[in-house]
Parts: sequence; C-alpha cells; structure tokens
Amino acid sequence: MESRQSRGLRHLAKYLAQIIVMGVQVVGRAFARALRQEFAASRAAADARGRAGHQSAAASNLSGLSLQEAQQILNVSKLSPEEVQKNYEHLFKVNDKSVGGSFYLQSKVVRAKERLDEELRIQAQEDREKGRTPKT
Repeated sequence: MESRQSRGLRHLAKYLAQIIVMGVQVVGRAFARALRQEFAASRAAADARGRAGHQSAAASNLSGLSLQEAQQILNVSKLSPEEVQKNYEHLFKVNDKSVGGSFYLQSKVVRAKERLDEELRIQAQEDREKGRTPKT
C-alpha cells in the first residue's frame, strides 16, 4: 500500500510539471507574437524606405563601400556637403604620395567621397520628389 506522503509527492510533481508546461507555452506564444511583430515592423520600414533605399543600396554596390564605411573613412558623422568636402580635402592632402602618404589610402578617400556624394544626390532627389527643401 502506498503511503499518503508518496501520493502527495506524486500529485505535487504532477502539478509542478503542468505549471512548467503552461509556462513554456505562454513564453512560446509571446515569443512567436513578438517575432511576428518584428517581421511586420521590418517590412513596414523597408516599404517606407522605398525607392531611395534601393538607390542607396545600388550606390553601395557600385562603389564597393557602404554608407557607414564611407562615413567612417572620411570621419563624417552627419551627412553634410560642407563637412564631407572639408574632410575629403584634408585626408586627400595628407595621404598624397609626394608627402609620404599612401596611394591606397588616398584612393579609399576618393571612393568614400564618391559614395557620400552619391548619397547626398539621392537625398536631394528624394527631397525634390517630396517637395521639400534639401537637407544640409
């Protein structure tokens, strides 16, 4: 005959297992819901970027540099034509081979400027299409 204590322990283990299973189901459903919301938000953000996003990606492919890489090379945090030009001129001069610089680094500076100029052109075009004034 089974003792009361062992029956109680078995019931307790059964309830504990049910609680764990229910908790896992709740967490699983919450995770799945959060994942669906994240996918929907990503899709909405991609749609919002629209054509300008495609142009920017194409510019990255053509130049071989992403926008972030180009900004890092020219040490530009905010995309302003004046800052891009100023940093470009400085870095181009200091990397000139005639003053002991590196042709490789100088070419990277040129590619970065080309990439940022293209991004500025895309932004200006997007602004004109939306009827806004260009960002500076």
